Amino acid sequence: MKRGKKYSDKAEKVDRQKQYSLDEGLELLKSLTNDDAVKFDETIELAIRLGIDPRHSDQMLRGTIDLPAGTGRQVRVAVFAQGPAAQAARDAGADVVGDEDLVKQVSDGDLGFDVVIAEPSMMSQVGKLGRVLGPRGLMPNPKTGTVTNDIAKAVEDFKGGKVSYRTDRFGNVHVPIGKASFENESLVQNFTAVLDELQRAKPPAAKGRYFLKVSMCSTMGPSVKINPTA
Repeated sequence: MKRGKKYSDKAEKVDRQKQYSLDEGLELLKSLTNDDAVKFDETIELAIRLGIDPRHSDQMLRGTIDLPAGTGRQVRVAVFAQGPAAQAARDAGADVVGDEDLVKQVSDGDLGFDVVIAEPSMMSQVGKLGRVLGPRGLMPNPKTGTVTNDIAKAVEDFKGGKVSYRTDRFGNVHVPIGKASFENESLVQNFTAVLDELQRAKPPAAKGRYFLKVSMCSTMGPSVKINPTA
């Protein structure tokens, strides 16, 4: 992919051979976001290559992480629910709530949300949207707490900083851990929460070194390699 001059200038400030300590990496990333041309608070994303074999389904991970310092962004939540559950979703702050009308909305390509939650009784209808929601990582799943009878708690959790994660076909996990404007302490808390969760979820079949590569980047900047033990 061809990069612009500003990106190249930032990349030159990163030692591609070095594994930075977490504190060093955060300071470097923040210095690279000080760009007058960027008019928004950039997201800091953590990328981890895990020592798993993606060819085996029992080594693929999927779940959620409660980020103690939140994500720093407004999360739009859509809920498939009826009756009291639908009202509970609205009361909890869901942005879009519906049943058959929401199914049609999604079928028509209206996907203006970041998280999709469904009560179990709605999954027979939501399942028909797999081709639309699946590729975008939005399909509700019990493993991520997005298929649940406690709709209100799920909405509050995702609004409050819970994020979903899953390994891709190369064994990578990508998780946003906050904004460039966050205090370093908050980003460290979120970073630690991600590593703790992935360690907890380590598949028994995974052998050898587990965290093969850890890096962070901002929305508009290059990645920085991190030594998770430094």
